[in-house]
Amino acid sequence: MTRLGRTGITLAAVLAAGVGGFWTGRRDLMRWPVSPSVISWLEVLPLIGPAAATPANAGPTGPIIYYRDPDGHPAYSAAPKATADGRGFLPVQASEDISFDKKLVKTAKTSTAGRPRKVLYYRNPMGLLDTSPVPKKDSMGMDYLPVYAGEDEDNSIVKVAPGKLQRTGVRSAVASDRAIVRQVRVPGTVQLDERNISVVATRSDAFIDTVENVTTGDLVRKGQPLLKLYSPDINAAAAQLISSPGFDGSRRRLKNLGVGDETIEEMERTRKVPLSITWYAPRSGFVLERNAIEGMKAAAGAVLFRIADISTMWVLADVPEYDLGAIKVGQSVTIRVRSFPDRIFTGHVNLIYPQTDKQTRTTKVRIEIVNPDGTLRPDMYADVQIATGTGNPVLAVPDSAVIDTGTRKIVILDMGEGRFKPQQVATGAQGGGFTEIRRGIASGDRVVVAANFLIDAESNLKSALSGMAAAEGAQ
Repeated sequence: MTRLGRTGITLAAVLAAGVGGFWTGRRDLMRWPVSPSVISWLEVLPLIGPAAATPANAGPTGPIIYYRDPDGHPAYSAAPKATADGRGFLPVQASEDISFDKKLVKTAKTSTAGRPRKVLYYRNPMGLLDTSPVPKKDSMGMDYLPVYAGEDEDNSIVKVAPGKLQRTGVRSAVASDRAIVRQVRVPGTVQLDERNISVVATRSDAFIDTVENVTTGDLVRKGQPLLKLYSPDINAAAAQLISSPGFDGSRRRLKNLGVGDETIEEMERTRKVPLSITWYAPRSGFVLERNAIEGMKAAAGAVLFRIADISTMWVLADVPEYDLGAIKVGQSVTIRVRSFPDRIFTGHVNLIYPQTDKQTRTTKVRIEIVNPDGTLRPDMYADVQIATGTGNPVLAVPDSAVIDTGTRKIVILDMGEGRFKPQQVATGAQGGGFTEIRRGIASGDRVVVAANFLIDAESNLKSALSGMAAAEGAQ
């Protein structure tokens, strides 16, 4: 039988006899011709105690310390909880948590050369801020966990056994450059383009003789007759034009009164003053308003017709104050209206208005879109989707990798071999499930995207315990 085999039998016999405590501090036994690895295990036996004899397939032990999502998503609860579809969160007992893996004892106890390391202090196995200079048990009979020299060189690094990584659902991803585009969804209304609205009115008092067969909602063409009217001021200027053909002032007066060039040329050609003057449509578009009635007296400036060209429309979107910084002129916009849910209209941000509504804390953003078939109508409700972002690649990580504490933002770096380290970062834009990282990590770094809050909590705990131990040593 080989020496390794004999040593294994001897070690098994010691474990079966339950005399692990006998070996504590017995340096004289190190004179035996046993390998350094066996010596290391003999020294660590009093620390791991009866747990070493626990079968590998034994179930979790200890109290329930939290509950986790049944599908492995990064969702946790301190109390029993159910998913949206009614399935209960899974309980995590003390032996399953990162802080309670006794497999870490052997790794931490020995250095890479297999030599023993000095125990600095012992910490509470339940994660409480309680340390002890000597081995002890808590109120539930659980052994305090040793902290060895060298472990506190970087208090933020957490070491997790490979088996524990799988049980806790720790997953990581690579930080890489990508274009971040976030869709800002806001409500809006369809409005007329203010530049495409015209009003038909007289510049002097007049009487309406006849009105053409044009009503509200009709489509009219530029130059189409709308009505005939009689105006004493227009007739007086026309008589002066005819009596003094070379007098340019009478022609200018007629133009100032709103008489068109065609009508003035007709007066000069026929040398007659017409009883009624024809008024024409100033642009092509839909009649939005008709106030002209035959026989009525129209005061100067009274609106007789309002005509609008709807081939181009505006959509005024209400953007919340917290999203306004991401909106830029020229960004592409997708618009849907409830009347035509299967149709998509596209446009671009044309203007960001200079004031914010103090009641709603929103700012209007104007989008100009083409409406050649007249589908869009004024005051329609619109669902507006604005694609924000420059499209330039930036360093980004999945949203779930970022832990926001309220005062700082942290990612957990996966340093390999079960080692993890929290790293504070500065974030930027978000979109498509990714967050921009402006500083703190580099492209190619691996970051934890699931169960990262457990590792961060363990790191903070280690730092706090080390601080307590240092304070105790100074007393």
